[in-house]
Amino acid sequence: MTEEAQSEINQPELPKPPKVQTIPYLTADVPGIGGIIKQEPEDFTVEEIPAYEPIGEGEHLFVWIEKREVSSEQLTRHVADKLSLSPRDIGTAGLKDRQAVTRQYISVPAKCEPNVESLNTDSIRVLHSKRHQNKLRTGHLNGNRFSILIRDVDAEMFDNAETIGKRITSLGFPNAFGEQRFGHDGSTLKLGFDLLTGRTTQRKLSAARRRFLLRLALSAVQSELFNRVLSERITDELLHTVLEGDVMQVHPTGGCFVVDDVETDQRRFDAREIMTTGPIFGPKMKAPSAAPAEREQRVLKAMGLEPACFQKFRKLTQGTRRPLIVRPDEFSVKRDAGGLRLRFTLPSGTYATTLLREFQKNE
Repeated sequence: MTEEAQSEINQPELPKPPKVQTIPYLTADVPGIGGIIKQEPEDFTVEEIPAYEPIGEGEHLFVWIEKREVSSEQLTRHVADKLSLSPRDIGTAGLKDRQAVTRQYISVPAKCEPNVESLNTDSIRVLHSKRHQNKLRTGHLNGNRFSILIRDVDAEMFDNAETIGKRITSLGFPNAFGEQRFGHDGSTLKLGFDLLTGRTTQRKLSAARRRFLLRLALSAVQSELFNRVLSERITDELLHTVLEGDVMQVHPTGGCFVVDDVETDQRRFDAREIMTTGPIFGPKMKAPSAAPAEREQRVLKAMGLEPACFQKFRKLTQGTRRPLIVRPDEFSVKRDAGGLRLRFTLPSGTYATTLLREFQKNE
């Protein structure tokens, strides 16, 4: 046997790539209404709620754009091409759905102001623009406002929709990452897992898309781990229960602390002053203690990972905490000529499709 063949035999077996976790329904006892979303782009409209408005002066130009059936990556490439920029010169606050009508800010260097109208196409419209002192960064938004039409809903399902809506208004819904986070058949999740476990390297990624794919793929693994922790809390009927050692987030300021007085913090949770959180693993993540720590480490180990894996790409996987539950604002469910119309506002980073699945249960 050659030394090379012997070396392959002695290599430790790498863990198998994970499959995307299916999140249990919080409203499993209420039958879903079915229906179809995104039959037309206008059925799914999203408008960013900026964290701040541009002040009218500065070295950057904030451009308020409406796009129709254009992905965030396509938008960035289009802006870079038309304004002769590097994609890194373009700022966005968050990714937006492709199959939708969305309105959002992008930022470009102020020198582009004379040419900003060149961005207009049949699918992209510049609505207005204004200068600001800093570049727009990921997360610079307070949330998103949605108006979504669910088509082909039977009339007798409206009572179910109202019941689900009341439950969500009262209890919130699981703050899971949507399936689109993980790519077709989990391909983005697999890539991130392969990068973290050394099955592949970033050098094998297309140079033109490397930065984009790295961020997306590694985030997919963090998202899957969060979803699995969240799923266990739902299954164990602990989603609305504060445990000793939980990491809580103060609402809405975002400061985090570890629970050592369960009775007091359960009252604060019930009063919507604080929220339980789950892990976005990484070196800077605030760790829980006691039983919540054991639960999170068990999920990490079951996926064949360990905390050290996230050190490899520490700039892209710094780690944080994410609320386990979201309570939508401005929430309404109404009959519409084409079906059922849902309107609501969600915090930044929350998936509307995760809310919709509680209503539709099409899986």
